[in-house]
Amino acid sequence: QVQLEESGGGLVQAGGSLRLSCAASGRSFSSYAMGWFRQAPGKERELVAAISWSGVTKYSADSVKGRFTISRDSAKNTVYLQMNSLKPEDTAVYYCAADSRFPVTIATINYWGQGTQVTVSS
Repeated sequence: QVQLEESGGGLVQAGGSLRLSCAASGRSFSSYAMGWFRQAPGKERELVAAISWSGVTKYSADSVKGRFTISRDSAKNTVYLQMNSLKPEDTAVYYCAADSRFPVTIATINYWGQGTQVTVSS
């Protein structure tokens, strides 16, 4: 069993920044690819970014790639999502996820975190 716990969400004005953290416990953190997903009100959950065991990254779109950065710190068993230049359309619950393979896809996720709310006001 792997347990994932997100933190760092909150309310921020458009153009601001947030850094999300996901702390993992229960199994070897380095054995999993990690991803960040988000689910906006009334919409399906979607991939934001993913990172492999070796540090290879993938972003959902060019617009996200230019503003968001995923990283991991194996020593702390933690994955991060740095979000800059936030827009109202970024408002969503953000979920950390662990996958046994890369690239991470919603269909192959092994473990989900509980989610953290990000609200961007205009």
